[in-house]
Amino acid sequence: MQTSVTASPVDQTRALSLSTIAFTACFAVWTIFAIIGVAIKAELDLNDTQFGLLVATPILTGSISRLFLGVWTEKYGGRLVFSSQMILTALATWALTLADSYIMYLIAALGIGLAGGSFIIGVAYVSRWYDAGHQGTALGIFGAGNVGAAITKFVAPFVMVAYGWHGVAYVWAAGLAIIGVLFFLLAKDDPELVERRKTGAKAPSFAQQFAPLKNLQVWRFSLYYFFVFGAFVALALWLPHYLIDVYSVDVRTAGMAAASFSLAASLFRAYGGHLSDKFGARAVMYWTFGFSMLFLFMLSYPPTDYVIQGKDGPIAFSTKMGLWPFVVTLFALGFFMSLGKAAVFKHIPVYYPGHVGAVGGLVGMIGGLGGFILPIAFGALLDLTGIYTSCFALLFVLVAIALTWMHLSVRAMERAAHGEVLDQLPQLPEMQEIHTLRTDMPRVLEDWHPEDPQFWEAKGRAIARRNLWISIPALLLAFSVWMVWSMVVARLPAIGFDFAPSQLFWLAALPGLSGATLRIFYSFMVPIFGGRLWTTLSTASLLLPAIGIGYAVQNPDTPYLIFLTLALLCGFGGGNFASSMANIGYFFPKAEKGNALAMNAGLGNLGVSVMQFLVPIVITAGVFGAMGGQPQTMSDGGQLWMQNAGFVWVPFILAATVAAWLGMNDIADARASFAAQAVIFGRKHNWLMCILYTGTFGSFIGYSAGFPLLTKLAFPEVNALNYVFLGPLVGALSRAGTGWISDRFGGGRVTLWTFAAMIVATFGVIFFLGVGSFMGFFACFMALFFLTGVGNASTFQMIPVIMGREVPRLMPHLGADDTKRQIAMESGAITAFTSAIAAYGAFFIPKAYGTSIAMTGSAVGALWAFLIFYAVCVVITWAVYTRRGGLLHDIECGGRDLTSAQPAE
Repeated sequence: MQTSVTASPVDQTRALSLSTIAFTACFAVWTIFAIIGVAIKAELDLNDTQFGLLVATPILTGSISRLFLGVWTEKYGGRLVFSSQMILTALATWALTLADSYIMYLIAALGIGLAGGSFIIGVAYVSRWYDAGHQGTALGIFGAGNVGAAITKFVAPFVMVAYGWHGVAYVWAAGLAIIGVLFFLLAKDDPELVERRKTGAKAPSFAQQFAPLKNLQVWRFSLYYFFVFGAFVALALWLPHYLIDVYSVDVRTAGMAAASFSLAASLFRAYGGHLSDKFGARAVMYWTFGFSMLFLFMLSYPPTDYVIQGKDGPIAFSTKMGLWPFVVTLFALGFFMSLGKAAVFKHIPVYYPGHVGAVGGLVGMIGGLGGFILPIAFGALLDLTGIYTSCFALLFVLVAIALTWMHLSVRAMERAAHGEVLDQLPQLPEMQEIHTLRTDMPRVLEDWHPEDPQFWEAKGRAIARRNLWISIPALLLAFSVWMVWSMVVARLPAIGFDFAPSQLFWLAALPGLSGATLRIFYSFMVPIFGGRLWTTLSTASLLLPAIGIGYAVQNPDTPYLIFLTLALLCGFGGGNFASSMANIGYFFPKAEKGNALAMNAGLGNLGVSVMQFLVPIVITAGVFGAMGGQPQTMSDGGQLWMQNAGFVWVPFILAATVAAWLGMNDIADARASFAAQAVIFGRKHNWLMCILYTGTFGSFIGYSAGFPLLTKLAFPEVNALNYVFLGPLVGALSRAGTGWISDRFGGGRVTLWTFAAMIVATFGVIFFLGVGSFMGFFACFMALFFLTGVGNASTFQMIPVIMGREVPRLMPHLGADDTKRQIAMESGAITAFTSAIAAYGAFFIPKAYGTSIAMTGSAVGALWAFLIFYAVCVVITWAVYTRRGGLLHDIECGGRDLTSAQPAE
C-alpha cells in the first residue's frame, strides 16, 4: 500500500490503464483453449480425458504461478515482471503452433498458463499507486480485465473460421507480445520501488514476504476467492455442457448464455471496487455471499414432481426452472460474484500493505485452483448422483461455509476489541479503522469554481475529467443509434422489404429531423434536471430504437408505419448531443473548455464511424445465437442477421447508463430555469452561430446520413458500405484533434478558412460526380468530412469568447461572480441550441439528395445549393467577426487572451 510516496493522478491513471489493458490481453490468451481446443481435439483425435487435461493445464499453471509472480513483483517491480511475463507467454502461445505431439501441446500449455499469473502482478503493481481509500476502485477496474475471456469467445471464432486455429494463436501471441513491449516502454516503476532504490533499502526477503501466510485469516480470504473466482472459471467451462444436456439447446445458444454469465462476472468488478471503497469490503462480501446463497439455492433445486393428498384426491404438480429464468438467475449470480472478486482484493492491501504480492499470490492461486478442481468435482457429483443441479448444490454448501466462517470471525474480532456489548448491536459490525477511508463522490457539487487554479488542480480537474470520460462513450452510443438507420435502410431491399427509393430516403432523413427537433428541448434540460440524471435517462432511452430495430427487420411484412416510428425514435440519439455538450461545458474553465468540448463532440461523433464499421460485420453472423433470431435470406441467396444492427448496442447502452448514474455529478450553480435560459433568443449572435454551425456540424451529420445511399446510387459498381465509415471517422477525429488550433489562432479565423476550403472541396465533388470518377469523388468527400470536423471545433470555440464580450456589455449591472455565471449559462445554452438547429442538416441533406435526384436525375443540384450556403457562411464570418473592426478581430489578431470574459478596452 502506498503510504509515504505520493503519485500524481496522471501517473495513477497511466499505471491503471496500462495494467488493465495488459491483464485483459493476458486473460484472453489464458482462455484461448476454450475456442481452439475443439479443433486441436479433432486434429489429435483426443479422448475426453486427454482433452480435459489439455484444457485444464493452463488454468492449473496460471494458478500456481501466481504465488511466485506476486513475490517477484514485490521484489523487482511490476514493470519488469509484467513485461517479461507477457513476452514469455506470447512465445509459448506461438510455440503451440509448432507442437507435433500431445506431450508438446501440454508443454506449450504450461507456458500459456503464465498468462493467468498476470492478475497478481497487476494487483501488486496497481495497489502501490493508490491510497487505501481508492485501492478498491482501482483494483476493481483492473480486475474487470476478466472480460478478456469473453473477448476470446466472441472474436476468436471469426479468426478461426478465416485462418484456422493456428491463426488465432498467431494473432493472440503477436498482440500479447506487442502489449508486453509497450508496457515496458510506457509504464513507470511504482513509487515504492523508486523510493527504495533512492534510499538504498533492501527489497524484502522471501521469508519476510511469505511470513503472513501463517495467518489463518489469509486462508480464509483464499476460501472466499476460491468461490468468487474459482467458481466463476469453473462455471464458465461447465455451463455450455450443462445447457446443452439439460435444456437441449444448440451450441450457439449455450455459448451465448454462458457468455452472459462471464460478462456479468467480469464487467461489474470495477463497480465492486467502488462499492468496497464506499461501503467497506466486508459489507460487499456479506451482500455477495447472501445473494449467492439465494441464487444457488434456486439453481440447485432439481426438477421435481409432487403429489399431495388433497380433500378431493391427489393433487399433482412439478417444479422446474425454465431456460430464460435460468439465464437471468445466472446473470444475477455472476453480478454478485463480480462484486465479491473486487471486495476480496480490497481486503488484502488494507490488512497486508507490505505483502500484497505474497498474500495476493496465495489468494489468487487458491482461487485459480478452484477453476481446476471444481469442474472435476462437478463431473464426479453428476456421475455419483445423476442430478445435473448437484454442481450448484456444491457451490451452495461452499458459500454457506464461507459466510459462516466470515461472520464468526468478524464477531470474534469485534468482541475481542469491544466486549460483549456488541451482541446487543442492531446490525452486523464493521471495523471502523479499516473502513473509515471511503471514496467521497458527492452527486451534487455545491462548490464548483473551475476558474480558481488551486481548486482546479486540487479537485476540479479530476472530477471534470471523470464526467467527460463517462460522457464520451454515452455520446458515442447516441450517435451510433442515431445514424444506424442509414445503414439499415441501405440493406432493407436486399432482405425483402419492398420500399420505393423515396420511402427509403424518408427513412434515412427522419432520424435527423426528430433528433434535431429533440435537441431544441434537450438544450434546456441539463440546467433544469441536472447533468447526471438527464444523461442517465437520455442514454437509457436509446434502448427503445435499438431493441425495436432488432425485432422489426426480422419480418418483411412489418408495416412501413412501424419503420417510420423507429426512425423517429432513433432521434433520441441525436437529441443527446445538445444536453451532453451543455453539461460538459459547465465542468471546465474557459482555458480548457474548447478542447474539452472538442473531445466530447469529436469522440462522440466517432459513433457514426464506429456504427458504419461495426454494423456490416455483425449483420453477417448470428453473434447472439438463438436469442437474436433467425437470419434473413437475401435476394442473391446469402444470409444476413439484420437485427444485430440494433441488438449489438443494447449491452453497451446498459453499461453506459449505469456508469452515468453512478459516476457523474450535478453542479448546483448550473441549475437554471427555462425562463432564465430563454434570454439567448434575444441574442443576435445565437442566431448567427446557428447558421455557421449548421454549415459545419449540419454538413457533417447530413453527409454521414446521406453518404452511404448517395454513393450506392451514384456508383453502383462499388461496394460503398466497405468505405463509407471512413468519412465520419475522419470528421470525428479531426474535430477531436484540432480544437487546439482554434485555441491558438482563434475560432473566427479558423472558421473562415474552413468554409473557404469547403467551397473548393464541394466543387471537387460536383466535378468528379459529373465525370464519374469514384476516387476523385471519394477523396473530395473525405476532405469535406475533415473540414467539417475542424469547423465544428472552431465554431464552438467562438461561442464562449463571443459571450465573454457581449454579456458584460449588455448586462453591466451584474457583479463579477454573477457575470461569470451568466456567461457560462448563456454559452452553454447557445452551444446546445445551435447544435439543435444544425442537426436539421441530418434531415435536409439526405432529403435534398432525394429531391434533386427526383427532379433532375442527379444529386448535383443539391451540392450546388450546399456550395452557395458555404459562401454565405464565409460572408457572415468575415463581416461580423474577423474583419478589422469585427467582434473577434482585436482578440484573435491582437494577442489578447482568447478565453477572456471581459470586453475590449
